[in-house]
Amino acid sequence: MKTSFKEALEHALQTTGRSLREVTEAAGVSYDKFKSLRQGKSRTTGVDDAIKIADAFGVSLDQFLAKDLSQDSTLSVAIVGKVGAGARVPVFEAYEPGTGPRVVCPPGLDQRRVVAVEIEGDSMEPVYSAGDLLFYTRSTHDGVPSEAIGRRCVCESDDGLGWVKQVKLGSEPGLFNLISINPQADNQHDVRLKWAAPVLLHWPKELARRVD
Repeated sequence: MKTSFKEALEHALQTTGRSLREVTEAAGVSYDKFKSLRQGKSRTTGVDDAIKIADAFGVSLDQFLAKDLSQDSTLSVAIVGKVGAGARVPVFEAYEPGTGPRVVCPPGLDQRRVVAVEIEGDSMEPVYSAGDLLFYTRSTHDGVPSEAIGRRCVCESDDGLGWVKQVKLGSEPGLFNLISINPQADNQHDVRLKWAAPVLLHWPKELARRVD
């Protein structure tokens, strides 16, 4: 049975142990607006924002209002391969489309556009560890978009290796420097990249739930 949005929100916060600020940031909505809702200063919220809040919990609005926070297996993301954080990983797209393992889609991400890769190597320690998952969306099929420069990215070099590195401009157009977080790991300079995509979300391997 459906209930009020305020009651559903209270149920979701108490059940998951998440804070209102964390949820509103993940949903991209106003914290103050939903704080006022919880305090009774406002009575309801718009449908668009309600959908975003429900999506931040990984469920539809109907499920959210029914106090059903179980995540449907259809809300899942494909693991398309592995990327090296120091290790040389030649297999990037390790699975045929639609055949690879899947994990439950993290709240706030669009499962229709996002994919994940698994980290191998330790050059991004202590931020990223081997076995962790990185979620990203490729805005272009080829090339390095301007928003990737200076950010931690999943990328593929011309020789077919997959990496997770901070991408910086190289010594001339078309060349890039791949920077490791771990000061003891090697950086790569003037590398040609097929493409790069900023990391949207990092999940430690302990949090990822596989979908059978």
